[in-house]
Amino acid sequence: MILWENVAYLVADAQRAEAFDILRRRVGTTPGAIRAAKTADLLAVAERGGMRPMDRVARLRTIADLAIEECDGDLRDIVRRPPAEAKRILRKFPSIGEPSAEKILMTAAGAPILALESNGLRVLVRVGFAAEKKSYAATYRAVQEAIATQLPSRAPERVAAHALLRQHGQTLCKTTRPACPACPLAGGCAYRAGTLSF
Repeated sequence: MILWENVAYLVADAQRAEAFDILRRRVGTTPGAIRAAKTADLLAVAERGGMRPMDRVARLRTIADLAIEECDGDLRDIVRRPPAEAKRILRKFPSIGEPSAEKILMTAAGAPILALESNGLRVLVRVGFAAEKKSYAATYRAVQEAIATQLPSRAPERVAAHALLRQHGQTLCKTTRPACPACPLAGGCAYRAGTLSF
């Protein structure tokens, strides 16, 4: 998941999947394979992943170095640690902020959280789980607090909720020009009612 976040930047999921597949086939996904890879091979991956490919080559090498330094190359060791410690270590990796660290813990370790990315967060703010705050991080924390008692009990259901909220935000509850008339949540949506501007 750390590599998935870093092989591409601002591209569609299908293009990210293509870049990841090139990495898997041409280089490998272990820290040792990435560390030993030729720059040209890593660049082929990064070029498929959008703009600023050399930055991503550097990030892939940083990921490999950190994985070896933090857990002797076995990233499963990180998610077995206490959640706060695991999150702190995961956030050392490039492009892994709190939401991404929580997504890794939710999917790889079954942590009792519902990780959200920007699309899912926007949906939950618009339907009224929390007000938008001055910073993304504060908004994220407010929504997490609001949903804490309503989480699905099983990890697969939380992962499914994450995916559904993400899809809903990408397809209907868009940042600009949301498709409110087609939205099944429109009846209870504060944004649709005109009381929110997020």
